[in-house]
Amino acid sequence: MDSLELLGSKTRLDILRVLSRRDMYVSELMEEVGMDGKTATHHLDVLVDAGLLVSYTEGRRRYFSLVREVRFEVSPSPNRRFVVQFPEHEET
Repeated sequence: MDSLELLGSKTRLDILRVLSRRDMYVSELMEEVGMDGKTATHHLDVLVDAGLLVSYTEGRRRYFSLVREVRFEVSPSPNRRFVVQFPEHEET
């Protein structure tokens, strides 16, 4: 899946937006973004497979965390630009 297709979903963009504030478990994401469990699982799996999120378990809850930066740049004339970038993830 290319980056535009990956981020072409409003739901996936909403998930990235809310996870940029803090880690959340699935039920929180479902409520915050307004989606059902099947939809949540699909979009979260896509984002994990793309390397943007990781999941971890605490007790009975599965949390998701944003692990990669996503940059958008859109510029008007005269230097028109449209950039979607996933900078390389640096290991610490």
